[in-house]
Amino acid sequence: MSDRPILLRGGRVVDPSRDLDGLADVLLDDGRVVAVEAGLTGPDDARVVDASGLVVTPGLIDVHVHLREPGQEHKETIATGARAAAAGGFTSVVAMPNTDPVIDSPALVGFVAAEGRRAAAARVYPTGAISLGLKGERMAPMGEMVEAGAVAITDDGHPVMDSGLMRLALEYARGFDVPVADHPEDLGLSKGGHMNEGLVSSRLGVRGKPNASEDVHIVRDLLVAEFTGGHIHLQHVSTAFGVESIRQAKARGVHVTAEASPHHLLLTDEAVEGYRTEAKMNPPLRSAVDRDAVVEGLRDGTLDVIATDHAPHHYDEKERAFDDAPNGIVGLETSVGLVLTHILGKGVLDWPTLVERMSTQPARAFGLPGGTLAPGSPGDVTVIDPALSWTVDPAAFVSRSRNTPFGGWELTGRAVATIVGGRFVHDALAG
Repeated sequence: MSDRPILLRGGRVVDPSRDLDGLADVLLDDGRVVAVEAGLTGPDDARVVDASGLVVTPGLIDVHVHLREPGQEHKETIATGARAAAAGGFTSVVAMPNTDPVIDSPALVGFVAAEGRRAAAARVYPTGAISLGLKGERMAPMGEMVEAGAVAITDDGHPVMDSGLMRLALEYARGFDVPVADHPEDLGLSKGGHMNEGLVSSRLGVRGKPNASEDVHIVRDLLVAEFTGGHIHLQHVSTAFGVESIRQAKARGVHVTAEASPHHLLLTDEAVEGYRTEAKMNPPLRSAVDRDAVVEGLRDGTLDVIATDHAPHHYDEKERAFDDAPNGIVGLETSVGLVLTHILGKGVLDWPTLVERMSTQPARAFGLPGGTLAPGSPGDVTVIDPALSWTVDPAAFVSRSRNTPFGGWELTGRAVATIVGGRFVHDALAG
């Protein structure tokens, strides 16, 4: 249920879905966008927000998050993750199925959807597993999971090594009009690795994962998608060869979308120096050449979306020896500030393109409502203060976990309000 009407007055409205970038008012009522234009007058009971100096966008969408529930609630829950998303400026998140038990049945898909609604924060869209138990052997009941609310299928964290299974998944997914999201990694090449294979891993004496372990799998996925006509979504791309392979596949007409994660846009494997487990992730942080290629892929649209791969872990788990520590970092509450400071702020993207990569394109890629401020669309809005300076303080995270390599970073730009269905779910403007 929506709150009273909201009138956001005088902000810079950036809506790439409508080629809109300029000063305007935004009126929300009954959970929907009513109008976007200058000089609007809202109902008498509307909450009027002075948005001058702020940027108003369609609600930001993160298509790759781990909410850990069911089974690992000590790391995150659907409720804490949805609230962390709202605090970070995201109105919608897509939850991965590698929980315990695995989300590989319509009942469990329904559980995630129901818990997301109960959280009453960012919208939570479940995914279903490609294979039963993430074992890569037998396909999970895709049609029933989609009917229960799954917006994609994926074995994220467990690459589908069986090309025949990937073919079957892509063929079935075409019939249900959902993407197949894959974590590209050839386990035969990466087995035993804990970071990028290169000079840093050699210096640290840590066994590495070569670029080829990702590149081989990306090429396989692209070829099978081209063969079947299915929609492959490649997660957290981290290599220069992978970016170029996707670029060439798009030129051939392959139905592929792909992600760039903030950590792969900003960091290299040098962040692992000192055996820093907070910089341990999969795919690993790569070389500067790879990082620059990922940035260019985001700039030219080869990589369609920015997705955090929010992967919370308990403090004790990340405090283990480097080889034993789990992969992953949290990202929902830092993503906006990082990309505003280091991607927008350095001229890689302009505002309309940034919003396209974080809202409009994610909605299109996963067939989600939102990504637009067109009248009648869901009243999902993110309000950003582009000049707000702040310091990343993991202790202040809404997320249940604190594992980030960005602690102490000085950033400029932050979401100050997040509105979902015409209701404030994060509000730093009140008072």
